[in-house]
Amino acid sequence: MTTVPTPRKVELSTSPDLSVILPVLNEANHLADAVKAILAQDYQGKFEVILAIGPSKDATLEIANELAKSDSRIIVVSNPTGRTAAGLNLALAKSNSPVIIRVDGHAEISSSYLSTAVELLQKTGAVNVGGLMGAVGKTRFEKSVARAMRSPLGVGAAKFHTGGEAGEVDTVYLGCFLREALNDIGGFDERFIRAQDWELNFRLRQRGGKIYFDPRLEVTYRPRANMAALAKQYFEYGRWRRVVSRKHNGTINYRYLAPPLALAGTSLSLIVGSAVSPLLYLPAGIYGSFTLIAGIVLGKGLLEKIMMPAVLFTMQMAWGAGFITSPKSLVPQD
Repeated sequence: MTTVPTPRKVELSTSPDLSVILPVLNEANHLADAVKAILAQDYQGKFEVILAIGPSKDATLEIANELAKSDSRIIVVSNPTGRTAAGLNLALAKSNSPVIIRVDGHAEISSSYLSTAVELLQKTGAVNVGGLMGAVGKTRFEKSVARAMRSPLGVGAAKFHTGGEAGEVDTVYLGCFLREALNDIGGFDERFIRAQDWELNFRLRQRGGKIYFDPRLEVTYRPRANMAALAKQYFEYGRWRRVVSRKHNGTINYRYLAPPLALAGTSLSLIVGSAVSPLLYLPAGIYGSFTLIAGIVLGKGLLEKIMMPAVLFTMQMAWGAGFITSPKSLVPQD
């Protein structure tokens, strides 16, 4: 049965006021560039930039305060917990605009991002529109991770990673929201340390809201700088995606089950193969061969072709390990 979308309570004007909200923690290296990209927008209406600053260990707060002094559109609020969802809710509470646009402190948006997002909200009837998580690396390792993130072989076929035609989807990267839709569902669930976007978009869809993807809304994303940081990131992705699946029945598909099944199958193959017969190493060998071939195909240049299999293996196995070991205590059932 199709849910009938709730009619909008407020119709958007041609150029509605916007609030761009950023949860920021330890972003001294990227925050100024992220804010500079926002202020350089070609949007014809008014907009403000609200920075929710967590207890950073670097000069993030000082940089944020200097930015606020330089431009009256920039507002700084304190986020004592440093958690993303809490920071987003604090920034949301500080704002007054009918349209809320989320940006991260290490992301850079194109000059037409705000105007395109508002146009899509007006034309599609969506409550949230978003686009492509355009991973771009600087070092050879970061470039390898970026290429893996943009490929179905790395993280599955979600459009916000791999691109594709514009249309309705389950979730998008970051997002441009109708304020009324966020208010109706109570904002972001602060219990979610990760996966708060996916969880929020699920609740928006439950209320009949449309989530819309358009590849023109590309956001530059900087990948993790080393293998340990990458493994930690994807382990957390996996464990929190499992939390979403527990809280909201029916939200798991084959794409999310592939990494934990690959990890379990490969581990079982190695254990049973060593105890019973070398023939039982075959499943592990098949997975290893697939990862090796996929890495060689994806990699550009000799160094990337050597590095890419390890990047793919780390992303998939860390995600799978996080999913399998995710404790129910992270977010107790309602």
